[in-house]
Amino acid sequence: MDQLLSQQFLIRGQALSINLVFSNSSGLKYPQMPQWLGQSSSPTKSSGVFLMEGAAGVLVADIDLSLAADVAAECTALAVNNCFHAEAIQVDITMENAVQAFFHQTTEILGRIDYCINSAILEFSKPPTSQTLTREASISTRTQEARAVSDHSPGRGTTRGAMVKLGSGSSLIATPGVLPYITSKHGALGLTLGNARHGIRVKCVCPSWTDTPMVERAVSGVEGLKDIIQTAVPMGRIAMPEEEADAVIFLWNPRSSYVTGCSFVVDGGTTLTALR
Repeated sequence: MDQLLSQQFLIRGQALSINLVFSNSSGLKYPQMPQWLGQSSSPTKSSGVFLMEGAAGVLVADIDLSLAADVAAECTALAVNNCFHAEAIQVDITMENAVQAFFHQTTEILGRIDYCINSAILEFSKPPTSQTLTREASISTRTQEARAVSDHSPGRGTTRGAMVKLGSGSSLIATPGVLPYITSKHGALGLTLGNARHGIRVKCVCPSWTDTPMVERAVSGVEGLKDIIQTAVPMGRIAMPEEEADAVIFLWNPRSSYVTGCSFVVDGGTTLTALR
């Protein structure tokens, strides 16, 4: 029976991270969706939408319970499994031990954890104190996540079960003016490399500019930024969340069973232009 956990954390009203944790005892499925219903706010949420047809349950956790309830309702509308159940709970990752407690609750509900993604989103315009909080919470959450998932994931050999961390092109290069963001994204890749040494299937997806509300706010707030992005990206456009979701799903799937401890760049060639 496939089960899905989708959680979205927010700090001070701004999205910090969105995580998906799957428990799947019969093999990961990724059914074809007939269409996208509206615009997803993140690659990780898109990953969940792609997999919703095969899900038997979803737990949505957010610091804002009403937002969690909205996501749970959206998942319910997309689900086709007769056994599907959606539940919304409140979680605040700024509280000590919240992540460990969350994963403990997850295993009580789902029984086991097979597939997990951790995403961190940092607003470039935040003041330094807020950026520091976000960076520390992001790296701390990923560290606790790796420990918790390892503790609660049953042994299944080397071809099933995987963690995916959502890094960035800034996990590989230095981007001027966004040091806290770069630090958090380099941390995501560093933890990926460190975890893989212990036989864990863990990978880091590194996208560039993506069509999300955060990027939309950045483009609207900085004159000429849209043109700069299009010039920097050889493909001439930013990514859609579902394009990154495809990469996440591939890295979860047994078809990538021999892939671990690496970055998977999904950036339309952006990092190539940064190295010229």
